[in-house]
Amino acid sequence: MPIITESKSAAVVIDDAKCIAEKGCTVCVEVCPLDILAIDEGRKKAYMKYDECWYCMPCEADCPTGAVKVNIPYLLR
Repeated sequence: MPIITESKSAAVVIDDAKCIAEKGCTVCVEVCPLDILAIDEGRKKAYMKYDECWYCMPCEADCPTGAVKVNIPYLLR
């Protein structure tokens, strides 16, 4: 699986200012059917660990703070 090296190029981008993973929130990680989201233990923020997104969007829809944004490619819209 391709590993994400730049967050700007990722299909799923997490706004660190809005992410409340440091408070114990793991909603986006739990609802992802592909297990591509994780919590960075050092920063205590969610991130996309693999670029294998299906653009199914439960991570964006279920995030309680709106920190998750799924960037759907133009050709898939």
